[in-house]
Amino acid sequence: MTDVRTTAVEAAIERELRLLQPEVRSSPELLAELLHPQFREFGASGRDWDRTSIIEALIAGEDPGPRPAVVSRMDGVQLAPDVVHLTFDTENNGRRAHRSSLWRRTDEGWQMYFHQGTPFHPEGE
Repeated sequence: MTDVRTTAVEAAIERELRLLQPEVRSSPELLAELLHPQFREFGASGRDWDRTSIIEALIAGEDPGPRPAVVSRMDGVQLAPDVVHLTFDTENNGRRAHRSSLWRRTDEGWQMYFHQGTPFHPEGE
């Protein structure tokens, strides 16, 4: 990716890290602020999530993603004035995943539009 982080990339990173916080992941209002109405995710579990299903699962305490997770190798690139692509790794209770997300700037601020998690083993890198 790039060594120069734009204001847009920094905003997306800040919001991505907020999404990993337990207090955000347990609040439907905060999740709704951060997830685009057309949000979609291909989870590390293999499940296909939409905005409603991921919010319901998080509120119910299901585990579709890291909570809390150790984040590493966070990087981003601004693809267009209103689009940022982030990549990073997470580790949670021995489970590791490469992660990729697309963030879109909307009237409500930066919102996650798409997310994908792919499990990996360190020796398989």
